[in-house]
Amino acid sequence: MENNIGQMLTKRAELSAEIEAYVDSQSGLRLSFRELNERTNQVANHLLSLGVKKGDRVGIMMMNSAEFFESYFAIAKIGGVVVPLNWRLVADELEFILKDSGTTTLIFGDEFAGLAEDLNGRGDKTDIQNWLHSQGESAYSVSYEAGRDGASAAEPEVTSKDDDLLYIMYTSGTTGLPKGVVHTHATMFWALSTLTPLVDSRERDRYLAALPLFHVGALTPVTSNVLLGVTSVVMREFDPTRAWELIEEEKITSALLVPAMLNFMIQVDARNSCDYSSLRWIQSGASPLPVSLIQQYADIGIDVHQIYGLTESCGPACLITGEDAMTKIGSTGRGFFFTDIRVVTEDGSDAEPEEQGEVWVSGRHIMKEYWNRPDATAETITQDGWLRTGDVATRDVDGFVYIQDRIKDMIISGGENVYPAEIENVLLTHPDIAEVAVIGQPSEKWGESPFAVVVSKNADLTSEDVLAHCDGKLARFKQPKGADFVEVIPRNANGKVLKRMLREQFPGPAPA
Repeated sequence: MENNIGQMLTKRAELSAEIEAYVDSQSGLRLSFRELNERTNQVANHLLSLGVKKGDRVGIMMMNSAEFFESYFAIAKIGGVVVPLNWRLVADELEFILKDSGTTTLIFGDEFAGLAEDLNGRGDKTDIQNWLHSQGESAYSVSYEAGRDGASAAEPEVTSKDDDLLYIMYTSGTTGLPKGVVHTHATMFWALSTLTPLVDSRERDRYLAALPLFHVGALTPVTSNVLLGVTSVVMREFDPTRAWELIEEEKITSALLVPAMLNFMIQVDARNSCDYSSLRWIQSGASPLPVSLIQQYADIGIDVHQIYGLTESCGPACLITGEDAMTKIGSTGRGFFFTDIRVVTEDGSDAEPEEQGEVWVSGRHIMKEYWNRPDATAETITQDGWLRTGDVATRDVDGFVYIQDRIKDMIISGGENVYPAEIENVLLTHPDIAEVAVIGQPSEKWGESPFAVVVSKNADLTSEDVLAHCDGKLARFKQPKGADFVEVIPRNANGKVLKRMLREQFPGPAPA
């Protein structure tokens, strides 16, 4: 057996053929590991018949679904490179990602038929040759289901392993252009290896997968579920009431949910009426978890374990579990099993206990590179292999990490990374905006929301005009929720915007 992530499903199907691998919370579809593997092989063989070969990039633009699962593992088996697409992005943003990655095959769900048609109409602005349409077809696309169901379920030849590419996952860039984080079969293998000794998951456990699968916080855990024989109960879209109902109906044992999801869930009536006694733990990541929210869940007998990770680390960096989650409340814990963590001061030395510094992460699960961005790669990965996260933290005398802030002014809204520079670049295309700085304001609903501080060229410009200018140019979660005006944006002697001063001037909370 090769060290190929797709082949893990082959082996799990051999060992646990009739254990449920996948449950769709909306349609009720249930697939055993044997059935999921057979469908995966059919997709793999259909892609091969279309000419997809080792190294070819294949985009997936789908809601959480069995089709996403089987496409991911199928592409991995035949040596293709998965490009998971954030379907919240607009066509201009997706066009850049598709062209930058060199994606030649796109698998998309019917919900995104209009978006796909827009992209198809742009001609050579993308390199897509094969358009596979799930639950539909058109003049330029073919039916995904027809191709899958007509293909052989035999195991395809495995042509990639180890350092061959597995996926390119795009994150927003501080320059306004997304960066493609490159992971290999080996980096994913080591991500799973560093997770499994510390995460309490067992064969036949049942995991609630509620995050979108284009996120590393969803893709790595469901891959781990295949390795361990855990059932993935998948929500097509998150709904807090339905989440509680699924925990009862499906006897969920574990989940990973971002703080905004936990905040929504604690407020709905279903938490008082549903039986959640099967639930052993919930992990939470993507942004710092409020201590008050940890306590609210502790009060109803649910352990919430804060996890810290990045797309660049294939997910895992730090984890806190068990009794430590309460005795060290507010900490994100210590490094995973095969993961080393440093908190580093500006002079490159290790910070003393309680001294602030930048979090550095090391392990064989660190990304290979940023796709086609050697300069950005060199800035992020040191010569001796440490990943510079850009996050500020302290470490206590016992080695527990406490995330303090983000060096790069990134905003995390509802678990999504939002970089101010991308929004600022869009706003600066407005003819009446002279300068703009985007900051994050605290939001009860989303954790943080973008807020635009504008220097106007025209006294008639309103905050409504500023917000309207972003419509259609940015995904909804990136769009500012409010705007205000100043005569001068504060800067230091080097011309850098002093966003700390703007956060003090406009503390929020963000408009609802």
